[in-house]
Amino acid sequence: MGAEAEVERRIDFALKRLEEGRSLVDKDPVQASEKLYKAAEEAVKALAHYLALDDVLKRVSERGRWTVTEFERAVLRISDKLGGWFRHSWNSAWVLRVWGFHEVKLDPDYVRRQAPDVERMVLEAREAVR
Repeated sequence: MGAEAEVERRIDFALKRLEEGRSLVDKDPVQASEKLYKAAEEAVKALAHYLALDDVLKRVSERGRWTVTEFERAVLRISDKLGGWFRHSWNSAWVLRVWGFHEVKLDPDYVRRQAPDVERMVLEAREAVR
């Protein structure tokens, strides 16, 4: 699969996870947190391919998976290109992952308030790759 197809596939997946996450906020904030985080992850992956972050992608390929370290490196590099808001939004997504999904500590209101940061990541990633 070429880089362009990979980027498009990741953006589509991010948009689907974003929609799923938003639809679950009131019914199941734990699953909403996980879906929103996954949307953010896919936005990072798409932008890593689009921006040709080859050093990061090489490490991912060698390991066979993304780790927190690669995500953090990619987020910092993407933030250098798109602005500090991207890092801030990633941090919001990380809170959803840890405190909303793993620790089951976030209520629907908190998840709802974090969701726009993830939405911005996904929508701005979609715009950036067009």
